[in-house]
Amino acid sequence: MDSPRSEPTGSRFDELHAEAAEAVAYAANSVRAARDRYRQAYLDNLGRWQALSDDLGSLEHTGAGIIADDPDGRDGRAPMDDLAASAAEAGAADLRLRMVRGEVDRTRGDLATHESELSRLELALRNLESTWLFIERGDATLVTETALPSVTTELQMRIVEAQEAERSRLAQEVHDGPAQALSNAIFQVEFIDRIFESDPRMARSELGFLRELLRRELGDVRSFIVQLRPPVLVELGLNGSIVDAVETQAALSGMHIVTELEAPTDGLSEAAQTVVLRIAQEALQNVRKHAAASNVLLTTRSDTSEWALEVRDDGRGFDTGAVAARGRRNFGLQFMRERAELIGARFEVESRPEAGTVVRLAIPLARKENA
Repeated sequence: MDSPRSEPTGSRFDELHAEAAEAVAYAANSVRAARDRYRQAYLDNLGRWQALSDDLGSLEHTGAGIIADDPDGRDGRAPMDDLAASAAEAGAADLRLRMVRGEVDRTRGDLATHESELSRLELALRNLESTWLFIERGDATLVTETALPSVTTELQMRIVEAQEAERSRLAQEVHDGPAQALSNAIFQVEFIDRIFESDPRMARSELGFLRELLRRELGDVRSFIVQLRPPVLVELGLNGSIVDAVETQAALSGMHIVTELEAPTDGLSEAAQTVVLRIAQEALQNVRKHAAASNVLLTTRSDTSEWALEVRDDGRGFDTGAVAARGRRNFGLQFMRERAELIGARFEVESRPEAGTVVRLAIPLARKENA
């Protein structure tokens, strides 16, 4: 009797292994392509929010002068006609201001949602890439038991969901706290402006209340900065997070970015580290979007008195004096300057047309008392 014909099991298993690896690789590539498109859509929406914020700043700056544009009736109309026309113009400007402010708030909320969804895509992609490496390497040390990969994924998803819940909580606290306080401060400033000449004593008293209100809310905002510490900062540390931001911008733009991270980070508070990362990210993004630079140098230095971050590019630059004189508000620069002020740091920008731009952040270090 003929013996049973043996099947070439080795080649069959190789084919199944290759099929599994190819399926995971295909899934990873599909998610990566979707992630890239989502990221671009997010950046487009971020640009729209920045443009709306600039419009809002311009409206807030110019709206106050509408009523005073023609105080003497120089256009030939009767004084009452002038007042009615001015009131109509002021009403239209106020309506426009409210509409733009609402759109800015809505877009900001959408950005928070999209950022969370983008985090989910990033997490899914990292899991697929890790799975592909696990299959290809056949490294049993990557797991300690069969069920561990799914447990790890489930745990990571729970972490993301917890982060989303925490963001929602903080968003509500910001809405009920600093946002409401700032809205009240605006009305208080308008009231002070109305009584400034007729009742100086009350105006000074109101200014005192306003000063205390803003100081109190500044403390709350600083606490929110600590609570909003980016997850990547917890995972990679400050230097690792900066390198991650550099690699992301280099991949998006093709710029040659050199990093020299020489300053120790353990002396910085969590709030300061968050501000450093956000300013580094914003500075790199501004270079990518506006500078048309080929080379970027990002450095950190420290001495006994301060810790410094510097981002230098060889792009087209701009005339800082002309921008300031025209009253133009650059959202990216304003974003960085406001965050530096929150931690008592110094923020500087040096730039000239066709001579590149340098962004500097200097954080004072607490003096250590001698033992």
